[in-house]
Amino acid sequence: MSRPRTPTSRLTPARRLTAPLTAGLLTLGALTALPAAQAHAAGSVVKVTGGQGDWQLTVDGSPYTVKGLTWGPSPADADRYLPDLASMGVNTIRTWGTDASSRPLLDSAAAHGVKVIAGFWLQPGGGPGSGGCVNYLTDTAYKDQMLAEFPRWVQEYKDHPGVLMWNVGNESVLGLQNCYGGDELERQRDAYTTFVNDVAKKIHAVDPNHPVTSTDAWVGAWPYYQKNAPDLDLYAVNSYDAVCDVRSAWEQGGYTKPYIVTESGPAGEWEVPDDANGVPEEPTDRAKAQGYTDAWNCVTGHRGVALGATLFHYGTEYDFGGIWFNLLPAGQKRLSYYAVKRAYGGDTSHDNTPPVVSGFGVEGDAGKVQAGKDLVLTVRATDPDGDPIAYEVLANSNYIDQSKQLTPLPVTDLGGGRLKVTAPERPGVWKLYVKATDGRGNVGVETLSARVVPPAVDGTNVALGKPVTASSFQPSYGDCPCTAANAVDGNPVTRWASDWSDPQWLQVDLGTRTGFRHVQLYWESSYAKAYTVQTSDDGQNWRTVSAVTDGNGGVDTLDVSGTGRYVRVNGTARGTGYGYSLYEFGVYA
Repeated sequence: MSRPRTPTSRLTPARRLTAPLTAGLLTLGALTALPAAQAHAAGSVVKVTGGQGDWQLTVDGSPYTVKGLTWGPSPADADRYLPDLASMGVNTIRTWGTDASSRPLLDSAAAHGVKVIAGFWLQPGGGPGSGGCVNYLTDTAYKDQMLAEFPRWVQEYKDHPGVLMWNVGNESVLGLQNCYGGDELERQRDAYTTFVNDVAKKIHAVDPNHPVTSTDAWVGAWPYYQKNAPDLDLYAVNSYDAVCDVRSAWEQGGYTKPYIVTESGPAGEWEVPDDANGVPEEPTDRAKAQGYTDAWNCVTGHRGVALGATLFHYGTEYDFGGIWFNLLPAGQKRLSYYAVKRAYGGDTSHDNTPPVVSGFGVEGDAGKVQAGKDLVLTVRATDPDGDPIAYEVLANSNYIDQSKQLTPLPVTDLGGGRLKVTAPERPGVWKLYVKATDGRGNVGVETLSARVVPPAVDGTNVALGKPVTASSFQPSYGDCPCTAANAVDGNPVTRWASDWSDPQWLQVDLGTRTGFRHVQLYWESSYAKAYTVQTSDDGQNWRTVSAVTDGNGGVDTLDVSGTGRYVRVNGTARGTGYGYSLYEFGVYA
């Protein structure tokens, strides 16, 4: 099975939100106090039984196939959502952290006939920014801390009827590549999986009645576990579009333990081709629903080896990642929700189901959407139950500034599937979303990308390619050198960037005394909060023709008349702690 791009470097924050609070505290050396033991019903005895290629999971002696979902809501909201999960045919949920806050979730799960794969988080986790780097060869303090902490929570919950098994770590074998390289990476991976085995032995000593596994992001991690972690009872893998390749990887790897799939579903950002605007092309709602169906079919097709799956993700998070993966973002159920329910044998015969969006587009060129101008979107949607459909449009700037937030755009319904909105003010590639809701708690969602460009300006840009000077420029920082000439080269990707101080200026020499009617400034994220536009005939004596005191970045198109050989933008107050940064400085005659 080929090695994928790092999934969580492009994935959703949803899974990160479920990492335990104690994981962050522990990095500072704080140990969570163990609560007093509470009386509860005796836990189940869970075993991996059988032999090579003919394994099964048993709970109190009865066969058990994991039909699960990863858990997104707060444990405190468990009673609100567990009845719904049970109605879907779900018998298992998976978490990424176990601590004092886990009890309400375990209690509610047990009350509704659902069991929990209880996770323990280890740094670095999968993807950049997932908890920092640990040296598993030398950091004995961190390892000793985890070896003390995890068994304490196992002791607390080992007899709880909600526990199915323990899961140590998430995607760290892959994630270590964000900390190390070369031979050192190999040594760290061996040390990490050896440490996972140490944890497994500790857990078994406390709780012999529940299996221990460890999740990673690709089957390339399994040889490390095979070599260094013999005390694991089974393996676990997160695999999305490639989940149907796991079986052949297992067969070719010569493994002698079964596995579960702890995350799966439709293709993620790291697995899809880029669209015409150069960003990952998100699957349609129908393709996502089919992705869950296909994943479950491939898991159940590996009989005697694959013991089930917790598909990703029973979450209500309402952001970039939530729309990509969640079965019920903002609590509204999607086609994927019902696909999982059917796969797990839930009764869908009386369900009212979501609108189906069969088309979503932009009138005109989606690669040249003018900032701040009217934009007409086209949508085709039908409701299988004949319910009236209402539309919402949202925008997201993840591919500009890594924001995951969804911003609603006011919509005018023009009829005939045409929706008018105002394009975002900030240039760059935006994700646009249309939501088709039925008033019955269901939603169809489709997405597309649009490249927002500075609005067209009447006239000729007389500054284009002309000589230009500046008070300063950044010779080296990130994508720099960022010279003054970059602001008049007609390329919206290159930029001028100044020193990080006030004031700063950039001026263009038009060659001769020239009249102009418009000035357009296309700011990078480091913009001017206050600035003036000035003209001069000699480059020494300046006349102010426009003053801005409330700049907010993006594109400023100024209708201003002036005459001069030189035109200058003079920044007097920065909008950020960085310098001034301009993609383009246009002067239009």
